[in-house]
Amino acid sequence: MVTHRTTGARLGEPGFDGCGPDAGGPAGPERGIGNTPLVRLDRLPLPSLRRAWGKLEWFNPGGSAKDRSAAAMVADALASGIIGPGSVLVESSSGNFGVALARLCVRHGMSLHVVVDPRANHLTVATTRALGAVVHELDHPDPLTGDWLVARRARVAELLAEVPDAVTLDQYSHRAAIRAHADGTMAEIVRDLGRAPDAVVVATSTTGTIGGCLAHVHERGLATQVVAVDARGSVLFGGRRGERLLAGFGAGVEPPLAEGVVPDAVVRVADADAIAGCRLLARTEGMLVGASAGAVVHALMTLGESFGPDVVAIFHDAGQAYLDTVYDDAWVADHLGGWP
Repeated sequence: MVTHRTTGARLGEPGFDGCGPDAGGPAGPERGIGNTPLVRLDRLPLPSLRRAWGKLEWFNPGGSAKDRSAAAMVADALASGIIGPGSVLVESSSGNFGVALARLCVRHGMSLHVVVDPRANHLTVATTRALGAVVHELDHPDPLTGDWLVARRARVAELLAEVPDAVTLDQYSHRAAIRAHADGTMAEIVRDLGRAPDAVVVATSTTGTIGGCLAHVHERGLATQVVAVDARGSVLFGGRRGERLLAGFGAGVEPPLAEGVVPDAVVRVADADAIAGCRLLARTEGMLVGASAGAVVHALMTLGESFGPDVVAIFHDAGQAYLDTVYDDAWVADHLGGWP
């Protein structure tokens, strides 16, 4: 079963898809964002009483859920006069946010500097460059913590001082991202499923997606349990810092956006289990998904009966950019010391 609808809603309202009269016209920069498919996952080896659906966020025009956050943040900054044509933006990204923001900068006549680290997928970095962004690739983590996010944010601060009139929207603190997922992602799930699911399983990093899901659930008084999928070695939700191989989920520093974000449960997933989740979904449902979605698959497979029968898994991006990493046996063997 596939449910996928479009409406004439505006940015920030449930069902926004960028195709209405307020999206900037037929070629508007936000066109096509949102209203991503919700599909039944009927081939995964789930417990007999469990029904699962996948929210396919790679159908956004930039290829990930970050399109929603970026569009909301840019719209807010444009409306408040913080940015406009000719502005220079500087942001940190593990990959997808850089692509999403680069698209919008092209459409709004702005330039962009993106700071990434070596864990970012080569294809994602190349896409960001192809869209005209200046990419700053780090070659060493923060010397005190050993964390790449700390190093990326430090480089953003340096660039803000170096580049005249540069500004940052800061995806780690901008609350427009939470609103985008509350009024978009979670509202679409409830609408397209025809009811509130018993649980939603979502990977966490900046916590914008899960924060939005929780906001919608609380504002509407829904009984849905929201499950955070975090990387083992991430500091989110009381986690302990450790080495993390995969980008896209988890964090080395708790972002300001996480304040007040309290999931109903947290599942911490090791790199190997996230990779196994990616491969399981590919071989059962025929879907190539990114590393964070693989972690979500692992969490979905291990979720207890107390979370109810109907569960929605949010898949943030597709797997084509990961073909030379999580889907490559030699890469996995080199980085994990072997693969069964």
